[in-house]
Amino acid sequence: MGTRNLLVELLVEELPPKSLKKLGESFAHTLSQSLAMQQLTSINTTITPYATPRRLAVHLTEVLSQAPNQQQSHKLMPVAIGLDSAGQATPALIKKMSSLGMEIFSVAELKRAMDGKAEALFLERTVTGTLLVNGLQTALEQAIAQLPIPKVMAYQLTDGWSTVNFVRPVHSLIALHGKEVVAINLLGLTAGNTTRGHRFEAKSNSIVIQEADSYAQQLQNEGAIVASFVERRQAISDQLIATANKVNLNLIADEALLDEVTALVEHPNVLMGQFAEAFLEVPQECLILTMKANQKYFPLFDQHGKLTNQFLLVSNICRDDPHAIIDGNERVVRSRLADAKFFFDQDRKKPLISRLPGLNAVIYHHQLGTQGLRIEYLCALASKIGAMIGGDQLAIEAAQATKLAKADLLTDMVGEFPELQGVMGRYYAQHEGLSDAIAYAIEDHYKPRYAGDVLPRNLIGVCVALADKLETLVNLFAIGQIPTGDKDPYALRRHALGVIRMLIEKDLPIELNKLLQLVFDIVQDEAIAQQWQQTMGDEQRSVVIPKRPILTTEIVESLQQFISDRLAGVLREQGYTAQEVDAVLALNPQYLNDIPKRLAAVRAFSSLPEAASLAAANKRVSNILKKVEHEIHGQVNSNQLCEEAEKALHEALLDLTDKVDQAFNEKDYVVTLQILAELKTVIDAFFDHVMVNVEDEDLRTNRFALLKQLQQIMNRVADISRLAS
Repeated sequence: MGTRNLLVELLVEELPPKSLKKLGESFAHTLSQSLAMQQLTSINTTITPYATPRRLAVHLTEVLSQAPNQQQSHKLMPVAIGLDSAGQATPALIKKMSSLGMEIFSVAELKRAMDGKAEALFLERTVTGTLLVNGLQTALEQAIAQLPIPKVMAYQLTDGWSTVNFVRPVHSLIALHGKEVVAINLLGLTAGNTTRGHRFEAKSNSIVIQEADSYAQQLQNEGAIVASFVERRQAISDQLIATANKVNLNLIADEALLDEVTALVEHPNVLMGQFAEAFLEVPQECLILTMKANQKYFPLFDQHGKLTNQFLLVSNICRDDPHAIIDGNERVVRSRLADAKFFFDQDRKKPLISRLPGLNAVIYHHQLGTQGLRIEYLCALASKIGAMIGGDQLAIEAAQATKLAKADLLTDMVGEFPELQGVMGRYYAQHEGLSDAIAYAIEDHYKPRYAGDVLPRNLIGVCVALADKLETLVNLFAIGQIPTGDKDPYALRRHALGVIRMLIEKDLPIELNKLLQLVFDIVQDEAIAQQWQQTMGDEQRSVVIPKRPILTTEIVESLQQFISDRLAGVLREQGYTAQEVDAVLALNPQYLNDIPKRLAAVRAFSSLPEAASLAAANKRVSNILKKVEHEIHGQVNSNQLCEEAEKALHEALLDLTDKVDQAFNEKDYVVTLQILAELKTVIDAFFDHVMVNVEDEDLRTNRFALLKQLQQIMNRVADISRLAS
């Protein structure tokens, strides 16, 4: 059977731009995978997806018109059940064969073969290969059913009665196998070879695709459309860079915006516009967000990274004189920026502190109260964290920044652009004359907002950010809002990762368990809520304050495990092995800033020639001590040491203890572990010549104590038994 190339296209109404890339990839992948499962393609088949705002298509090479016939062997049943004593078919066999579509058959047609210990009957037959027309019908139905879109449209067909479901209404279907139309029906449409080009730039209203291989070229030549999403994206990117370079300005990469714009145009044409320089008085974050989110423009920056009043737009049409297009876009963006400037000017007329009473009416969570109440708890928490990190002055500044941290939620600018919360708080704080340290803390307390985001710039911001994230974690765990599977509506995983990163990367000498205990105590302090209520006006005092959540032991342990799991994941992503991470975290170290040093020491230890033997010995010690039912005291009675090997081990431990303690206390964890290499010989001799579980109870208990001392000195930095293979 010969092969030809296959083209499938669905011509639709404008598809959702933020989903187009995934839709195109999914459509091509699922369709080709289904054809491959039906053996209509080969391992040499190449897949080329196409996706434009108005079409999903795919081109596949080497597609068969019919799949090869297949030899199939069906196990029927044991011979003893299928044949009677005379060798004739039993009712059970007749019924089985009938279910396979063979009501008339001969026993001689069946094959006997051993199946385990019993002989069984098998039916061997040739199954005709799937025709492309049938296989493609199945593949398309699967591709449509598996499109990654949460909600599809239901629309009526032209008959006025039938209703079908798809992402957007479909106008035509192409299915070409070489030059031949594959006669399939889908979504109320019969496949043909006709499509449409660009709404305004196409040479004709209808384009007849000559063959599968001419699709992309015909669309470009006759329809003024770049069908490939990848090629169209690259063309836009090249034009953006070239246009920016002409005026010696820079673009900042925004892959999501580039994808979205690629999904909005079929015939990309990059043009440059500008707006009045007076708008540059507005914070550039506002202008950038307005241009990107509302207009899909690409802002341009000077050589110092400062926003300019020029921008790039991607038009879907190409004109010899583009002034009308540019003027229209400039008029639209002028209105958008005027709104932003108005919001900015109005917001600055009202100081941040004057907005705080308004937070009393903003619900944080119906079980936890308002943002106004939450601020009181955050202030108390940030102040305590500040005192732990840097003393009284940092505590005062952390409380001051926390008091104003959420005030910008009630500004017009943040109301219009929620993405700017924190950023606008910083600008308004600086406008009011507050120090940059306080202003930056207001902006930074949301950081890190995503993987790879920067941390707060100063310790004030760190205190506020820790308070914000820890309060969220503790309270939401307390009311049962714990992430499950892929559901994490309150981004608690991100909050936990933020806490971990700040403690480690800012090298904060705070014990995690003490920090969590501080949070537990503060969020349950009802006196804070009562004091807050006393500061409210008479008209607000009637507000019901939710009872503070009760933190049970189970909730506390669950949160601690949640943070520990996130920590382990972070460390593995940084390149540490699961064994290394497990060895360090097995000791449950509470100073997270020490963990990178411990991991480095474990890695250095693992490279020592004695490491494998010591890890195995440590594992052996752990296994022995686990079986001891009573508590083991670490005091060794030297008078009861009778074997030379145990005496030598005891003396070696006494000699090394001070050196290990000194290195550990100086946080020189590499040396702490390297010292252990000196124990290899005496440990090996001990296990070669000393029986631990002897009948003499006093002697046995003393040897347990000796092993306990050995385990303690070996596991100061990490549980090296976890390194044993």
